Amino acid sequence: MRSDRITHSEELPARPAVVEEWPAHVPEEVRRAFPETSGALWAHQAEALNRLAAGEHVVLSTGTSSGKSLVFQAAGLAALHAGRAGHALDGNRRPTVLYVAPTKALAADQWRRLASIDVTAAAVDGDTSREEREWARNHAAWILTNPDTLHHVLLPGHQRWARVFGGLRFVVVDEAHHYRGVFGAHVALVLRRLRRVCASYGATPQFVLASATMAEPADAACRLTGLDVAAVTDDASPRSARRVVLWQPPLIGDDPPVRRSVTAEAADLLADLVVEGTRTLAFVRSRRGAELVASRTQELLTEVDPALRDRVATYRGGYLPEERRELEARLRSGDLLGLATTNALELGIDISGLDAVMTLGFPGTRAALEQQFGRAGRAGRAADRPDALGVFLARDEPLDAYLVNHPQALLGAPLETNVFDTENPHVLGPHLAAAAHELPLTEADAELFGRRTLEGIAALEQAGWLRRRAAGWFWTRRDRASDLADLRSSGGRPVQIIDTATGRVIGTVEASSADGTVHAGAVYVHQGESWVCDHYDLDNGVAEMHLESPEYWTQARSTTEITIVATAATTAWGAATVNVGTVDVSSQVIGFMRRDHNSRPLGEEPLDLPERTLRTSAVWWTLPVPALAGVVDAVDLPGAAHAAEHASIGMLPLLATCDRWDLGGVSTALHPDTGTLTVFVHDAYAGGAGFAEHGYRIAAQWLTITRDLIAGCACATGCPSCIQSPKCGNGNEPLDKAGAVRLLDLLLSEAGSTAPLSETAGT
Repeated sequence: MRSDRITHSEELPARPAVVEEWPAHVPEEVRRAFPETSGALWAHQAEALNRLAAGEHVVLSTGTSSGKSLVFQAAGLAALHAGRAGHALDGNRRPTVLYVAPTKALAADQWRRLASIDVTAAAVDGDTSREEREWARNHAAWILTNPDTLHHVLLPGHQRWARVFGGLRFVVVDEAHHYRGVFGAHVALVLRRLRRVCASYGATPQFVLASATMAEPADAACRLTGLDVAAVTDDASPRSARRVVLWQPPLIGDDPPVRRSVTAEAADLLADLVVEGTRTLAFVRSRRGAELVASRTQELLTEVDPALRDRVATYRGGYLPEERRELEARLRSGDLLGLATTNALELGIDISGLDAVMTLGFPGTRAALEQQFGRAGRAGRAADRPDALGVFLARDEPLDAYLVNHPQALLGAPLETNVFDTENPHVLGPHLAAAAHELPLTEADAELFGRRTLEGIAALEQAGWLRRRAAGWFWTRRDRASDLADLRSSGGRPVQIIDTATGRVIGTVEASSADGTVHAGAVYVHQGESWVCDHYDLDNGVAEMHLESPEYWTQARSTTEITIVATAATTAWGAATVNVGTVDVSSQVIGFMRRDHNSRPLGEEPLDLPERTLRTSAVWWTLPVPALAGVVDAVDLPGAAHAAEHASIGMLPLLATCDRWDLGGVSTALHPDTGTLTVFVHDAYAGGAGFAEHGYRIAAQWLTITRDLIAGCACATGCPSCIQSPKCGNGNEPLDKAGAVRLLDLLLSEAGSTAPLSETAGT
């Protein structure tokens, strides 16, 4: 009935398990802690345990539900068992294990799993009481925490945790693929500080990292820990047969050209599946979206069979525990046939035996998509339903449009690379200060923290924050150095969002993006609810808002100028060049537009906000004016370059683990620093996050898929699926779709590999 929406359908065959015996070096007492293995392991689990027993650092990068937790749990238990036996004692220190997860919820989930095993474990996070922390310091053999608590509590107070750090045998870094961008750089430096503190107590722990499938896991793990890490990637776990369907909503209307809402498409499809008795999960990115899908599905089912209406529900964060448990029980029993959910369902909940999963919009990484699809076809499904179904529905944006029309990018070998830059001075400096507060810094620490270490120490010394003495550089201030770095922030004090009616803080927004998102009159969506800003106080960092659901959304208008500060590397592609380096981005929000929900403009209002300047990393390409003759008319060059810029920003997240909101761009037919047509794509973080540099390294691949996206889009002159951007400060004007394709064809006609970064470029 709607087969024209299906761009690709493929059956992935079942994969049998490859099993091996438990390695002989694992004690019988440890094996008994995992009765579900029935005396055998999957081959990748055995390989990882053997590598750990040989003293290697290991990253286990395999699919969802492939038993990664068993590996680090068994290795840790074996170390604790050896300590109890007495032959693994280091002096009088018994062995310990440190588990680090990106969220408190995941650490709590691991703690619950360890509770059934004879392990003295304790979760230490921001919610832990003083008494609980004291007990953990004195008694726990297995500490479960997150990078923020490690940074703010454990490392600054390492003397009180000396028993734990001195006996540390394993550091487990779970969900390692989450550490990317500025957050990844912060965590990489926290782990280096951890190694340094452990070494001061005579401990050299092994690192074991668990990651979903991604490109180059050994390299990513090496950059994260600063160590040589062996990768185990050959997934030997079983997988049921699955049909994967890629789905693109149709174009509706021509002014402007847009595709039918993905939530409307999902509701239609979910209703069809429920009518057929297919137990289905629909993953939606927002709470509001999940509720829209569920309510529209219920309306459709009422028209077909009113009895089915109550067999569809929403699952999201914010429900009471008893409400969530009731929904989970109904889904497991089959009473509930359709569930629209946010990622709240991923937090430690095991619902198996489902028939189908729908994912609305690319969830950021292929690993996340695989994790969601993995909910269908797990153990416990009915024997008369052997085939699981996974449906990916594209939103109206470039990355989704490319993926549904290029299935090999979604279903083939992993393309994503974890990208971060530990040498960003805005990130490195605060961690050098924190390290000096923990232990005096010395010149030898440059080997641990990288080649910009001494430069960073000199800057801190000049500022009066460090003082050099015979033993090294010491922290001189009374305040805590660890407070200089917020691991999950790009810098600057966050702007608080205040409910005008109650005065309560409902959330925060990064200072760097506040001007464009919470200005006076802005419509701001927080946890699925729409708020309208009444007053934006720049001096105090406060945006006052009231709840409202207007029939429009707002888009900030801004001016942006970019200046090249330094070029780190340049590659010539015939007459064209591809470059990477440091830039200053000066931007100012000058107004905002109101648009209806079909993106039609309703009016514009001016704003009086200050100019902001960001020094960051950028990749840019140039084409000389003579080369453009006969390719793109001079009058069309601004629109062609602008369209190519938008599409390239939309496509870089396919190859680097970032979001389009982590990037910015500027295009001009004649840039004063280059004297020719230039298109810039820059990191949206002070000092850079590594995304632009990665774009430079893979420029030919990145710009080729950008060109293919634009050329392959079914629209006539451009749409949100190819060259229009929801964050464009110029209101998506001018844009020239055909000109962008010709421009990129010319650029790529002599493309090759890019030259290596110079010694001044980051890694």
